[in-house]
Amino acid sequence: MQISTTPSSAPVDDARLAEILANPGFGTHFTDHMFTVEWTPDTGWSGARITPYAPLTLDPATAVLHYAQETFEGLKAYRHDDGSIWTFRPEENAARMLRSSRRLAFPELPVADFVEAVDELVKVDQRWVPDGEGEKSLYIRPFMLATEKFLGVRPAQHVTFLVIASPAGAYFKGGVKPVTLWLTTEYTRAGRGGMGAAKTGGNYASSLVAQQEAIGQGCDQVVFLDSQEGRYVEELGGMNLYFVHADGRIVTPESGTILEGITRSSIIELAGKLGHQVEERKFSIDEWRDGVADGSITEVFACGTAAVVTPVGTLKWDGGETPAPASTDLTMRLRQALVDIQYGRAEDTFGWMHRIC
Repeated sequence: MQISTTPSSAPVDDARLAEILANPGFGTHFTDHMFTVEWTPDTGWSGARITPYAPLTLDPATAVLHYAQETFEGLKAYRHDDGSIWTFRPEENAARMLRSSRRLAFPELPVADFVEAVDELVKVDQRWVPDGEGEKSLYIRPFMLATEKFLGVRPAQHVTFLVIASPAGAYFKGGVKPVTLWLTTEYTRAGRGGMGAAKTGGNYASSLVAQQEAIGQGCDQVVFLDSQEGRYVEELGGMNLYFVHADGRIVTPESGTILEGITRSSIIELAGKLGHQVEERKFSIDEWRDGVADGSITEVFACGTAAVVTPVGTLKWDGGETPAPASTDLTMRLRQALVDIQYGRAEDTFGWMHRIC
């Protein structure tokens, strides 16, 4: 892409930026710039530009506001001890956005253009990348939306792809600790033939009422079962699940309605390198409950971009609960191994890290 850059005339001053990076939180502060490129059938992708971060102006009839034709991604940039800045497997995020675009009837943004857009925005706003102390990073949000002014029900003929970025602190402020999960039997996240394998906002919107239910039950997250039989574990509201057995095997649910996370696939490779056989298959809720109860399942953990890897403790449902699994040893070893690669503290033998500057 030919990318033009218009520097911000009012960037955040150094003193204020230092305050933000000392305690960034998550998704509350945004960098000085954003990336934009637009698509129409006649021009293809054109007008790639980095401009000062600013609100969008959308007509009330803009298609995304009515039909939710939208996809997004999430990845992080990490500052290593030598000051260099890296992202983790950005080409995999680009490839997943391609798959999501096909499902949402969007034009396809080439992988190389996706990665270049992220790289160039991070270069312009590199002072916003915090040091790695305490697992701080720059969270990057590429997203695509239907920006045509039109109320007819069809794929949009004007599409906009943007990238914004926000410094992020550690997901667990008090240190990593097991999360408590609520099993919903009323709500499902996605059905066969639906959008479950696409990273689109509608999937997250459908999870919110169940997440609200979980919090009302004193839990941190919600577990969804399949919509067809209501027997098989799918995923949490925003994380994939793994089950560690006493013999060292690891099972992770497989289904056409599960979002296949980048962290998920990385854990599969990393666990294999550590000598653990990983099975991707249907996994029933009864297998989870019985396995923890009889000790054949020794650990349960979840993974995602924000939390990386988190141990799972108690599973609750209406009328009962399972105790926390006996161990978190492998969970924490996998987590540490992955984080060490991301922050440059361990050799990247997988070739996962992508240097930006």
